[in-house]
Amino acid sequence: MYSRLSQLARHLSRPLPNYAHRSAAAVNASVSSIMTSSLNGEARATSQKRMIHTAGCIIIGDEVLGGKTVDTNSAYFAKFCFSLGINLKRIEVIADDEDEIVEAARRMSKNYDFVVTSGGIGPTHDDITYQSIAKAFDLPLQLHEITVAKMKKFSRPHKSQPTFDWNVPSPALTAKLRMAQLPTDPNIPDEEQVLYVKEDLWVPISVVNGNIHILPGVPRLFEALIEGMKPRILPRLKDPEGRGMYRVLFSTPLAESAVAEYLTSLAAKVEPKGVKVGSYPRWGKNRNIVTLVGNDREFMDSLEAEVAQGVQGVRVQKEGEDDTDDETDVKKDKDA
Repeated sequence: MYSRLSQLARHLSRPLPNYAHRSAAAVNASVSSIMTSSLNGEARATSQKRMIHTAGCIIIGDEVLGGKTVDTNSAYFAKFCFSLGINLKRIEVIADDEDEIVEAARRMSKNYDFVVTSGGIGPTHDDITYQSIAKAFDLPLQLHEITVAKMKKFSRPHKSQPTFDWNVPSPALTAKLRMAQLPTDPNIPDEEQVLYVKEDLWVPISVVNGNIHILPGVPRLFEALIEGMKPRILPRLKDPEGRGMYRVLFSTPLAESAVAEYLTSLAAKVEPKGVKVGSYPRWGKNRNIVTLVGNDREFMDSLEAEVAQGVQGVRVQKEGEDDTDDETDVKKDKDA
């Protein structure tokens, strides 16, 4: 990079006619601008290759906030992260609003290693995710020809558009091409910022600022693309085998208030090992659940007898496996 900048500086210092009218300040500004652009490009590329420890998820759509659509993508992503040992730190649902998308994208990209967005990349006027995230990182939108070619190959005209022609300008064509207008960083190779992870899908994963992955809101597509990214993610995990987080469950007949003191001391004990303690009341059942979640499987397994005694319960493989048919004598703890 410094070699390129030195060459540029020497070039600008030559007494060429087209630079004769420029002030020294203008020349310095040009060098500074190119240096900043190069540094930003390198930073974004580095961000895409760094280890993944944390994740964030942005669900974008007025229809989710208005109750018209039920979001299932965040739950799927949460399970995906858990299965790989990625610490999902935040899930946000925001409106189809440019300012909100810009703010959330910048903040999430800064705070977490791996960020996905869901929704807002369709052909209609309210699908503004691409343009908003491009604005967030001062990037242009460009028609991505490879995406257009894949779209032509794999998409089929809707039955309401029997005369649609890719070679004839029309409102429908303009709308379709909106889905191929992608944020583009000129300093990053195309293959690093536009991913195709499923051979039979034209939908790209647009990668912005090195760690934001823009995905569709349609659950079937979202899930397929998330799974398709797994081979790219595994080498960047603490455990490249992707064994994921480990959860140990204990069933206890005690109310949460009865085990609160013990769980407080247990949490303090296991926190240095990266293990979290959770307690979950099961209303209408006579047994509650206590969990340990972490990566250190050997350490967590070694605590089985201690925790079972502490909560006067037993370790179980899944919630409710030791429930009985007779739930009439349920002790309801009002502070649970």
